[in-house]
Amino acid sequence: MASLTTKTVEKLIRAGLSGMTNDGDGLYLKVGRSGSASWIFRYKIAGKSRDMGLGGHLEVSLAKAREKAAEARKLSKSGVDPLTIRDEMLERQRLEKEAERLAQDAAKAKATPFKDVALDYIATHKAGWKNAKHAQQWENTLTAYAFKVIGDLPTQEIGVEHVLTILKPVWTVKPETASRLRNRIELVLDAAKAKGLRDGENPARWRGHLDKLLPPRVKVRSVKHHSAIPWLELPAFMATLEKTEELSAKALRFTILTACRTGEVLEATWAEIDLVAGIWTIPASRMKAGKEHRVPLSQAALDLLTALPQVKGNSYVFPGARKARPLSNMAMLMVLRRMKRDDLTTHGFRSTFRDWASESTHYPREVCEQALAHSVESAVEAAYRRGDLFRKRQMLMDHWSQYASGALEAQSGSVSTIPE
Repeated sequence: MASLTTKTVEKLIRAGLSGMTNDGDGLYLKVGRSGSASWIFRYKIAGKSRDMGLGGHLEVSLAKAREKAAEARKLSKSGVDPLTIRDEMLERQRLEKEAERLAQDAAKAKATPFKDVALDYIATHKAGWKNAKHAQQWENTLTAYAFKVIGDLPTQEIGVEHVLTILKPVWTVKPETASRLRNRIELVLDAAKAKGLRDGENPARWRGHLDKLLPPRVKVRSVKHHSAIPWLELPAFMATLEKTEELSAKALRFTILTACRTGEVLEATWAEIDLVAGIWTIPASRMKAGKEHRVPLSQAALDLLTALPQVKGNSYVFPGARKARPLSNMAMLMVLRRMKRDDLTTHGFRSTFRDWASESTHYPREVCEQALAHSVESAVEAAYRRGDLFRKRQMLMDHWSQYASGALEAQSGSVSTIPE
């Protein structure tokens, strides 16, 4: 029979006398030495005495404690240990909370925007890419075309309509770029799925998917030509370009004067350049053909280099804003955009040089092609040709520099043939 009342409980707690006070039927009020009080249900199961805590007196009233004790007593009399039942319930609650937490974490992860996933993919894989420029090319391509459409979207929300919005404007205009762009989006979305950030089919997959919505790249355009300025317009263009003092504009001028590729110029280091001899030696590792290439530097190119400051801690001729890195691949293209010449590409100036050499000079074809570091000779020719036609190329590049600066008259055949 119950012996405690609410007032009795309060009195015992205020007295602070430690010990156990029986309420009856196995329910006890336990007062600790520190003055804290809690409810205990004492019972026997399989002949063994056990104590089961029912909660502190501040959270559990006397009436509630009696209810809990009655439920536990009923279980114990039926041969079921109430502690086991309680522990199982607590474990279920713990598992439910953990499942809820994991679901919240998964939802939060799936909210990760495409741009973050893409940049993480680049950072993770760039160590395994053979070409150091590859990571920058990845980022440049995605920044130029993809990020403005899906950069802030969670990968889970990206669908076919988003991918087509990105690809269609460039698919027929720049098919090679568009194909690389599609592949890069596909790889990023595959990585997102592997991380549990998205489910379902990859909307950028080509085979059996986008190949039903877009024409094959090989049928769009068989040859990709870089937009080039007509050679007759080059002197006027160079005169305008020389008025711009920014480093990226000087890099573009140097690219034009040497007829070299964008990457060859941007990654040029001072150690490769001999200002006294007027020679820039590009190592084989940075050449498309995998062969060392000596570039004869005209006086205009040397004057440009001599006027450049050399940045301490950065060995590049055209250093970028980031420490120990060159200018971005987009730097020279942005110069053209600021000049309102979106119709041109940096690589296109090599075509301008080749057109000028063919139409306005009598230099032999092999000299012009060697100046562009093109491999044109047959295996037999390669076996007999030991030199790199450097002296003849030096004269060609001097004439090219003079023409670009406006010192040579722009008319067909204006430059005489080189001495035999």
